Amino acid sequence: MTVVTIHQAKTNLSKLIAEVEAGGEVVIARGKTPVVKLSPADPPRPKRVFGSMKGQISIDERFFEPLPDDELALWNGEGD
Repeated sequence: MTVVTIHQAKTNLSKLIAEVEAGGEVVIARGKTPVVKLSPADPPRPKRVFGSMKGQISIDERFFEPLPDDELALWNGEGD
């Protein structure tokens, strides 16, 4: 782990970034007190593609059937 002062960080920012990209850790200190840790940014998430799960998931046909009256009453706040 590399510890540098704020002045050193300003002067050598490109080198410090390269060190973090290579898997190292860099801490920036104000005097002798650690203040900030540089870490790599999370890579952007890939965009979702509509239909990418096609054929991988199946839904039972009973899912689309109406609910029984007693269960429907519970969803409507009626009964116990």
